[in-house]
Amino acid sequence: MGVWPEHALWIAVVQPECSFGYGSVTTEFVFGVMRGMPKRAMLPADIPFFVRAACSLVLAGLVMTLSGCGSDQQSVLGEPKLLGSIRIQLDAGNPSASTGTVEIGDGPRQFKVGYGREGIACAGTTFQEGVTPLGTFRVNAILSDNDFAMEPELVALSGKSEDDLRKTLFRNMNSIDFKGDGETGEYGIGYISLAPVPATEQPFRFNTYDGTFRWYSFAIHGTNEPSRVGKAVTGGCINVDQNTLRTLLETVKLGDEVVISSDGPCLR
Repeated sequence: MGVWPEHALWIAVVQPECSFGYGSVTTEFVFGVMRGMPKRAMLPADIPFFVRAACSLVLAGLVMTLSGCGSDQQSVLGEPKLLGSIRIQLDAGNPSASTGTVEIGDGPRQFKVGYGREGIACAGTTFQEGVTPLGTFRVNAILSDNDFAMEPELVALSGKSEDDLRKTLFRNMNSIDFKGDGETGEYGIGYISLAPVPATEQPFRFNTYDGTFRWYSFAIHGTNEPSRVGKAVTGGCINVDQNTLRTLLETVKLGDEVVISSDGPCLR
């Protein structure tokens, strides 16, 4: 340790040796000696020890920043945060009045939805082609060209590696021409698979459709024909427009809850 002259000022610049997951940090630490205070200060020989201590302080501050405050409704990195369940209300008499609501950091957003061409099934029933079931569901897979998340049990059920599924599954599924009109991309930009809660016997499985390997389930997905949203025309899934689906893909995580309800009659 050495002694500084009265009123001395020293600036230590912490260079990129303070390196964290979000890049190197360069920070100036300013130290002074005020009148009436001790005049002992660190000389260059003491700097390595002090730099390590300074790095620790910077890292601690970074961790506190990333953890956020309880009142924040979005993460520091700007990713939307889902608040509560996604709620979908189907109108059996007027499909165009069917809506969904998702609440994220900047408040609730409402969006239009379409549903099954054969009607609406009561909660707890077995999924049937063309019929949209009511009830509570859990997100068990999220698929798009840029996203892949799937519960480990489903990955194991597929008989393929997670890396293989990540690279090919959604692309395969979206290449199927379900309507036979020569058009593909019928899932739009993504597919959010749903499993009923509590679990019930369902026909969901990995299989081959028209020679293409796919995951068959109930889901929220996009469309290659925006006019289909708000109509009872799907194979049983909930369809939404591209902007809504983009928001959901940025927000939803595995295990999130989706509640689908209707004021009208349902099939048993």
